[in-house]
Amino acid sequence: MATIEECRSALDKLSDNLTHADGEVRSATALDRTLSCHLTDLDTTFTGMLADGRIEVRDTVAGPPPDKAQIRLAMTGDDLVAMVNGELNFAKAWASGRVRLEAGFRDLLRLRSLL
Repeated sequence: MATIEECRSALDKLSDNLTHADGEVRSATALDRTLSCHLTDLDTTFTGMLADGRIEVRDTVAGPPPDKAQIRLAMTGDDLVAMVNGELNFAKAWASGRVRLEAGFRDLLRLRSLL
């Protein structure tokens, strides 16, 4: 099972990857939105912002997200690490229910290029 530190490192790596992306991926992440990522197996949530194509983690809290972020993710820590390392396809994980993504309709339309 992935640790909280490994998951935080995976989010940092994802943020770096988004920063260096171009084309549709770069424009899809050029949002200024609150973000939460709940790790269901660790019962821990990272909260922060998706801003200027970067994920900025501001806090780590025990349990589910304390506030409703504009973009909400939920998955196991192992799935987060596997996705960031390219071992798990986000679209397949989302379609099978391993990953939950909740956002407003417009944000989902913009984020679809990441799928």
